[in-house]
Amino acid sequence: VQLQASGGGLVQPGGSLRLSCAASGSLFVSVDSMGWYRQAPGKEREFVATMNNEGLSNIAGSVKGRFTISGDSAKNSLTLQMNSLKPEDTAVYYCRYRDSYGKDYWGRGTQVTVSS
Repeated sequence: VQLQASGGGLVQPGGSLRLSCAASGSLFVSVDSMGWYRQAPGKEREFVATMNNEGLSNIAGSVKGRFTISGDSAKNSLTLQMNSLKPEDTAVYYCRYRDSYGKDYWGRGTQVTVSS
């Protein structure tokens, strides 16, 4: 399984970005969930948001109300709409694909920088 993430960049505080992730490859095993995680410099990777194959989402408290996750299980794609961005949202954002056996696949990450 390969994951291609896109949409990162530089944005001013209060701005918006949309991240997209598409899974491809040997998708013979069905998806359990897809999600976004992030890692800021000097910090551990942390959970941002996930969506399971039934469309149920879970969003971290630090971004709730500002970030929205959506996905298309048929296309194995995932989107993270990020609004009202803050400097503390600056991080490398990673897409994660979990198959029905519980195996995780990770994308290479996309940089999000929030700065004036």
